[in-house]
Amino acid sequence: MTEMTEMAEMAEMAEKDMTPREIYSHVDHTLLRPEATWEQVRVLCDEAVKHSTASVCINPGFVKEAADYLAGRIPVCTVIGFPLGATTCESKLFEAKQALANGAAEFDMVINIGALKAGDTAFARKEIEALRAALPGKILKVIVETCLLTNDEKRRMCDIVCAAGADYIKTSTGFSSGGATFADVELLARAAGGRCGVKASGGIKSVADMRRYLEIGARRLGTSSAVQLLG
Repeated sequence: MTEMTEMAEMAEMAEKDMTPREIYSHVDHTLLRPEATWEQVRVLCDEAVKHSTASVCINPGFVKEAADYLAGRIPVCTVIGFPLGATTCESKLFEAKQALANGAAEFDMVINIGALKAGDTAFARKEIEALRAALPGKILKVIVETCLLTNDEKRRMCDIVCAAGADYIKTSTGFSSGGATFADVELLARAAGGRCGVKASGGIKSVADMRRYLEIGARRLGTSSAVQLLG
């Protein structure tokens, strides 16, 4: 997608009042709490099917059960190196390959934030490229934890994520000191320039927030509140 096409889509979306169904189509319906049970994940899956969300986003331990239960009706997304990103690249690869074998179709990986803060951008790119190669044909989203980065680091990560072949750059895990902000999503959308999508995640608490994030450039929304908010 070219930058001009991306901007045209954003303008078109801003001009119309998105229906709940249109918003749902961008939502990764999420349950990542450590105390989540399979029964809660099953309810999440039922809600996702009912509202035709983009995916369900769950922890790796539930991927096989969810993939079997959904049977292709909704893609299963899982998280890799979550929530800190501080595991080894080899650990992330093993986790991703196991989730792939268990039926995951989308993967939200957390970068090694400490390596980035230390200036080792080559390591960040190497990790993303390794997962990209291990997950051919699958959607790869890269969580950069924007609340911990400077604006220069956010722009740099946009270049790295897009160049490494990932499909989305994602703002947040929801487990750090802050989640998505309008300013960060606008910055990432401009920096990506249509080369990859932007996923806003963490702290989305109103329908107005959801609409606004989509208007300013997000193409996915990570939230556990969609059904409660949209009905």
